[in-house]
Amino acid sequence: MAQQSDVGKFINRYAIFIVLVVMIVVLSFLSPSFLTAQNLINVLITESGRGILAIGVAFTIISRGIDLSVGSIVSLTSVIAASLVQEPSYSARIFPNLPLLPPIVAVIAGLSAGTIVGITNGALIAYTAIPPFIATLGSMIIARGLALILTNAYPVPMLRPEFKIIGQGLLGPIPYVVIVFALVALIAYVILSHTRFGKNVYAIGGNVNAARTSGIKVSKNLIAIYAVSGFCASIAGILITARAASGIATLGNNYELDAIAAATIGGTSHTGGIGTVPGIIAGILILGILNNGLLLLGISPYLQQVIKGVIIVSAVVFDMRKNARQK
Repeated sequence: MAQQSDVGKFINRYAIFIVLVVMIVVLSFLSPSFLTAQNLINVLITESGRGILAIGVAFTIISRGIDLSVGSIVSLTSVIAASLVQEPSYSARIFPNLPLLPPIVAVIAGLSAGTIVGITNGALIAYTAIPPFIATLGSMIIARGLALILTNAYPVPMLRPEFKIIGQGLLGPIPYVVIVFALVALIAYVILSHTRFGKNVYAIGGNVNAARTSGIKVSKNLIAIYAVSGFCASIAGILITARAASGIATLGNNYELDAIAAATIGGTSHTGGIGTVPGIIAGILILGILNNGLLLLGISPYLQQVIKGVIIVSAVVFDMRKNARQK
């Protein structure tokens, strides 16, 4: 009986990784081209931006919140950064008389825009007691509207090569976007597992009143949590823009749903206080491998959405039952 209990605990703890391995094995049999190096690299390139988004969103979910604005931050970051690195021969629509600027200026401007939106979200939630869903829903609409106003819904093309290399370059066989994703994941892991701020994130999500009683400055930490989410979204926006070689006001549409889905599938609990970076990575890889595998098998993209929705709901149900058993 004790042995069964140990097996059950192991499956319960590593279920997401078991699912990931099973998916890889099954798809490698169903499609000979799935387990090729190029295909796996393509999956990593495609999912790196969403993975960074998922990591940022996970901070808010662990704190028992949510951030619906990350997709719009991607769009806003995209058009701001792209508008600062257009070819000099192209008549820039947003900043027509702008002198030639180094790409780092565009990167800093994009990161600043996303972080400001995140700080605003955190301040609204911390100091006005607006539910995170409402606060970030409002900022989602505002950021998307600003991106459309800046571009009049037109793309921002003709980006300079020294900026595009951020999303298209390679370090040996490894794309830069994958390296950035790995670095963000590593930093997030260290923050959540080995810093006071990380412990505060879990404490606020577990019981905000107990956290406040224990001396944690909840308001300041909430601002920092949503700043992290906005910062991660702007990193993703810069990478995706550089890879697409164009700034697009609708670039991040629905990305917030993929990010939340990946974090949820990866075991980040919406009841707060639970979530790990390895689980989030497994969650984004499951979604990416699922999309890639279904495409290779010729499954309709519309059916893919149905399958993805079923998986998300199943993950939440599993999470709720697991937490109920642990109480």
